[in-house]
Amino acid sequence: MYQLSRRQLLAGVGAAAAAMALAACGGDEDKADDLSANKDGAMDKYGVGDQFKATTALSFPIMLLSNASYPYKADWLFWNELTKRTNVKLEPVVVPGSDYNQKRSVMISGGEAPLIIPKTYHPDEEAYIAGGAILPVSDYLDLMPNLKDQIAKWNLKNDLDAFRQADGKFYLLPGVHEDVWLDYSLVVRTDVLQQLNLQAPQTWDELTNVLRAMKSAHPDIYPMSDRWNNPTPGGCLLGHLSSAYGTLAGWDYQNATWDAGTGKFAFTGAQDKFKQMLQYLNTLITEKLLDPETFTQQDDAARQKFASGKSFVMSCNAQTLVNECRKDIAKISGATVVKIPRLTGPLGNVKQATSRLEGGVMISTKARDSKNFVALMQFIDWLFYSDAGKMFAKWGIEGTTYTGNLDSGIKLAADVNWGGLNPSGTKNLQVEYGFFNGVFAYGGSTKMLNSQFPAEELKFQEVMNARKTLPLPPAHPLNADEREQATLWETALKDHVTQQSLKFILGQRPFSDWDAYVAELKGKNMTQYIDLVNKAYERFKKSNG
Repeated sequence: MYQLSRRQLLAGVGAAAAAMALAACGGDEDKADDLSANKDGAMDKYGVGDQFKATTALSFPIMLLSNASYPYKADWLFWNELTKRTNVKLEPVVVPGSDYNQKRSVMISGGEAPLIIPKTYHPDEEAYIAGGAILPVSDYLDLMPNLKDQIAKWNLKNDLDAFRQADGKFYLLPGVHEDVWLDYSLVVRTDVLQQLNLQAPQTWDELTNVLRAMKSAHPDIYPMSDRWNNPTPGGCLLGHLSSAYGTLAGWDYQNATWDAGTGKFAFTGAQDKFKQMLQYLNTLITEKLLDPETFTQQDDAARQKFASGKSFVMSCNAQTLVNECRKDIAKISGATVVKIPRLTGPLGNVKQATSRLEGGVMISTKARDSKNFVALMQFIDWLFYSDAGKMFAKWGIEGTTYTGNLDSGIKLAADVNWGGLNPSGTKNLQVEYGFFNGVFAYGGSTKMLNSQFPAEELKFQEVMNARKTLPLPPAHPLNADEREQATLWETALKDHVTQQSLKFILGQRPFSDWDAYVAELKGKNMTQYIDLVNKAYERFKKSNG
């Protein structure tokens, strides 16, 4: 079992200045820290590619999101095999997915959070930094050889800079990908395209013409009706549409967008390209090509319209294509559907700047005082970042749940199915065995990522990977005072952008009101907010040479 002692946490201007100096010289992970009393159970020699196995039996508490699609089971094969391989037993604090963020906040604020806190998405970790509840994990990268190796060989420094705070540290161990990975796009009824002698669209303008032809042939329907309005109306659709315009909207929305032309950040919702994106959607609404309920309806309603032939185009990803879209239209004779590569727009045949990092793991500050701290960090490094750990978390046990390897190809066992890869399998890899759990299985090499895709999705990824990826915006970490001030402005600004965007799209507010709308944003401290962001950017740029 882990054992904790009390340890005083130091803070102050002098400490922050020292951290900034360390960051400027290459990162606070170079900081020396005496861990001689924290090595119980750790391996003396643990490096890239080594199988981690604690030298004594250990157990670590972990917050576990229970996914409604594969609810937590104490008898999953995952748990026993993990202990067998690592000599570590995880003690799950199980939380339903719908309550996860709120429960996490309550437990951390109350000092009751387990040592390992996964399924955290940046910048959620920032809420817990000032109180000293979570560990500055960048101080301890030397304990994580697999992660450190991937940062170096995949050139992830710029990606990680976006996670760093004003003290030069980052407090979240993210999932890391070798390459940019885009999944969400549009699904189109290909049998309808064939009936109308149409080709699958490649640009948003071509989609408009396709929808017009569909509307002409089926005047009583909206040819496109979309889904996924939680937590933002039109979140998914606006996300991949905005990337074609070089802006951010929907699920991807951020108040600040980098403007390479001026070398500064600008307010996203006030930019001309943001306006142009809204005008595009307004055209679809005006011509009755896009269902206005797209921005309010529940997923089931959108799926039902698609399943009954009342719409022909909607958003999807690789899994919903197989598990939902194709199953939904199965009762329509001759119906076929395909997920098309993301449509391009004014930005051209490029991919919008997208981080190769995703949600990851916070470590409770209490862990640093555990006599097993080094073993804990080695264990996390193996499970979340080593090739062997990722293979285990995703595919399970060779010879039991799968055969093959990344080079020869992964083949699920005859009785196991996941993601439609083996439809005849009667046992779901997630539900029955606990593998491919989103708490543990994410990130990795492109080869690892591709192992989960059927041939059809590999072709989609091939098209997407051939596009040039734009550089990420520069880092602009706010200090504690700035973050507190920004928090007071950000929500009101974002809410206003969301509400007024929907009005512009639906024609409830004319675009002749655009200047008035921008003035309303200024009244909500838009200018002061952007000035704050640019100040933070200039400071970070100066401190990092």
